[in-house]
Amino acid sequence: MWAKRKTWLLITATSHVSAPGICTDITYIPCTMRGKKPLKRSVAPEERNGVTEGKRTKVTHTSHGFTGGLVLTLGQGDVGQLGLGENVMERKRPALVPLPEKMVQAEAGGMHTVCLGESGTIYTFGCNDEGALGRDTTEEGSETLPGKVELMEKVVQVSAGDSHTATLTEDGRVFIFGSFRDNNGVIGLLEPMKKSVIPVQVQVHVPVMKIVSGNDHLVMLTFDGDLYTSGCGEQGQLGRVPEMFTNRGGRKGLERLLIPQCIHLKAKGGRVLFQDVFCGAYFTFAVSREGRVYGFGLSNYHQLGTKTTRCCYAPQDLTAFKNSTKSWVDFSGGQHHTVCVDSEGKAYSLGRAEYGRLGLGEDAEEKSEPTAIPGLPSIASINCGASVSYAVSKDGSVFSWGMGTNQQLGTGEEDDLWSPHQMTGKQLENRKVLSVSSGGQHTVLLVRDSS
Repeated sequence: MWAKRKTWLLITATSHVSAPGICTDITYIPCTMRGKKPLKRSVAPEERNGVTEGKRTKVTHTSHGFTGGLVLTLGQGDVGQLGLGENVMERKRPALVPLPEKMVQAEAGGMHTVCLGESGTIYTFGCNDEGALGRDTTEEGSETLPGKVELMEKVVQVSAGDSHTATLTEDGRVFIFGSFRDNNGVIGLLEPMKKSVIPVQVQVHVPVMKIVSGNDHLVMLTFDGDLYTSGCGEQGQLGRVPEMFTNRGGRKGLERLLIPQCIHLKAKGGRVLFQDVFCGAYFTFAVSREGRVYGFGLSNYHQLGTKTTRCCYAPQDLTAFKNSTKSWVDFSGGQHHTVCVDSEGKAYSLGRAEYGRLGLGEDAEEKSEPTAIPGLPSIASINCGASVSYAVSKDGSVFSWGMGTNQQLGTGEEDDLWSPHQMTGKQLENRKVLSVSSGGQHTVLLVRDSS
């Protein structure tokens, strides 16, 4: 009789998110051998949505947050979006939000806020009418304080729109909750006219590296360099739906809009692949791996940098961004304007000028090309609300300008600011700002102690 002996069978699987030919998943499976003839067993790894089950490769992108900090909010809080309880309707200066751990990301939706903890846990507060909080808020007042979203996966990035929230897990899967809307009301989330009050998985069968949300659309950047879009496409913000089909999908119905599909774009050198993507309220910017800037969606005030004010229903190679010798590293858009940053930390604006949202002074007019914003130091990141703008400097200061009506600018007054103004307040003393995010009527800051 053959003596039994134990050995190890080495199984390797090349991950979808590794460089070609590099094996990143290695699994050792014990098996019993009888002589030289191994027992038969199945060791083929199963796949779900393009990510190897069991030992998954983690996705990463420069846009993911890694530094933990505290969350501050200001502006209007009538539906709990400030996270300060049901008795706080407004804050003129930044106020500290009570959260159980340090946060690595804080995003403002239209009327809600999403925070991502160092542990990968999501906390939400604000309006939950369409399910954008992703949790039960039947208890009176529970929506006005941070509450945990039950999702077993570790999350590395979140995004927020008017009535939806999206989350990206460490293995490249996307979960979403809430609903998309168009000019006529709710259109659904993943299925026509159906919202979701808990996280549901988006069916994209390749690992996703970055997610961004406009008011009512979602854009996903995959490791392969593709862009998948879903949501409302009325202004062309999906970049893949012809104008004749944007009204609730035309003959194919809402599935055409809600089921994520890839944008196929070809140039002289072949298929265009992307390295980064950004959203405005109703438009999208994408940077190709060659550094070219493409845009699609609403451009009625030249906020895309187009020569005309027509909507762009397919990606346009934006010549307005070719004049700079620098590369473009950050974009953010409100309803009708855009702020962007180049690789040297210089901030620019374009689009509609009313209420001071461009930061170019009281005499500023509409701009169809990126125009340098005076009076700012070297900038690390920017963000836009509907009619407001913000810039975070590389030394951790935050500047605001634009419409002051909702108290989002941190001045304590309702006056509009036509030029950048450094935001101050007790909660900002001896702290550095990591990021800023502005919603419909409120603004969220992520800060850390200077020490």
